Amino acid sequence: MYLAKKFAFSTFLFLVSALSAVGSEYIIIQSTTSTQNSGLLSAILPKFEAYSGIKARVVAVGTGQALRNARNGDGDVLLVHARAAEEAFVREGWGVRRFDVMYNDFVVVGPVEDPAKILDMQNVTKALSQIAKMEALFVSRGDDSGTHKAEQRLWSETLVDTVSASGTWYRETGSGMGATLNMAASMEAYTLTDRASWLSFTNKRNLAVLVQGDRRLFNQYGVIAVNAEKHLNVDAVAAQAFINWLTGPEGQLAISNFRLNDTQLFFPNAQR
Repeated sequence: MYLAKKFAFSTFLFLVSALSAVGSEYIIIQSTTSTQNSGLLSAILPKFEAYSGIKARVVAVGTGQALRNARNGDGDVLLVHARAAEEAFVREGWGVRRFDVMYNDFVVVGPVEDPAKILDMQNVTKALSQIAKMEALFVSRGDDSGTHKAEQRLWSETLVDTVSASGTWYRETGSGMGATLNMAASMEAYTLTDRASWLSFTNKRNLAVLVQGDRRLFNQYGVIAVNAEKHLNVDAVAAQAFINWLTGPEGQLAISNFRLNDTQLFFPNAQR
């Protein structure tokens, strides 16, 4: 009788332990504000969880901060959009391998009155130069995000010194895309935004898309597993399971099917 009770109790403890382990299995995804605020992750992550049994927790910050968080071991996987920085992250040994996931584009938005007269310009750097020449207000995220990195790259192709202009016609928010768009709307200023954030932004007021279509406005997203050899807390198996799903048929279809007001925001392009 004693042995039977002992066996039953041991079995109970084993089951509790097993259920706790399953219930606590999750990954931390360091991602960008655009994937979170657009609703993409809320739409696709339940599908991943149902497929894998792995829960996903999202930390939505700018790409630069996401990369720093991952370097500190505060995450299992990255989903960001600054290819050069992502490749450096892998090259330096912090990440295992980078995979393309999806893309969309950046656009320049501004007041419909368009004081800098950049509407429908096909060359984005000429448009930025025109904004600077007219000293029309331009609001930058200034937060080392993927969008800010893209903006700085574009300014570097002009002769404009945005560092010297800071605080005059060139303003920096140090904030996310939503806050930056809100400031641009309230100041009737120009800004650069990813299209998903723009389409999901509800406080457009007098703002409109003025410049788009330049190939330099292409916006690629990548996914990277954090290197478990650098941080023992990283769940390499679960991270790779997420990457396999996201870049596989199910994940790519989930991205393709995501719509906002019948408009597709992200376009899958994983190559496995």
